[in-house]
Amino acid sequence: MSRPIFEVIALGAEDAVAAQAGGADRLELVTDMAADGLTPSRATFAAIRAAVDIPLRVMLRLSDGFSAGGERQLDALCEAAQGLRAEGAEEFVLGFLDEKGGADLDAVHALVDVLDGCRWTFHRAIDRAADRDGVRLQLAGLPGLDTYLTAGSADGVGAGLPVLCEEAARGGEPGYEPRLLVGGGLLLEHVPALRAAGLDAFHVGGAVRAGGWAGPVNPDAVRTWRHTLDTPVPVP
Repeated sequence: MSRPIFEVIALGAEDAVAAQAGGADRLELVTDMAADGLTPSRATFAAIRAAVDIPLRVMLRLSDGFSAGGERQLDALCEAAQGLRAEGAEEFVLGFLDEKGGADLDAVHALVDVLDGCRWTFHRAIDRAADRDGVRLQLAGLPGLDTYLTAGSADGVGAGLPVLCEEAARGGEPGYEPRLLVGGGLLLEHVPALRAAGLDAFHVGGAVRAGGWAGPVNPDAVRTWRHTLDTPVPVP
């Protein structure tokens, strides 16, 4: 089994440097975790890009929740995406649901057009979807979609473990080609079962901060996660 991908949330350059030093493979860049992560400024992206050399995925989200908002907000989000691309961003995170709990295809398509082939993650909106499988089929084949960030449940990884293991076994089926990136209440104790199920990508934020979101990323905590993720899975 290949070395797992380890993605850490970064709010600024200090977080980014600490996460890279601890062994993170990739960063998710956000601001305002009180709203569960919104789009950072171009200046923040530029500062982080100058500080580290690992891949960065930038959140595209302007308000709390999983609605893209009205036409004005979607236009503002597309403009933000264009600005970030002009600043050098090449990977993104996005995901919106409509009033029925399906993928908001108008919003997703608008952003995918702006991204023009950039790789992107559909984030934890899937955990609030009325039909997880249906959302996957709606999005299947969209340019650049290579990852789903999911806990398997709106209540977090602890509640979603059975779903995550089931979906891992469906890799390669229509709508299940993108990689599963496990995140949302992920704990070290969850890792052995997830690795044994074949999951190979993990995402944390507060779990590597000594003071929760009020404190910076702790490189020693990142190293602990890196070691746990890299520990070989026992063969039955």
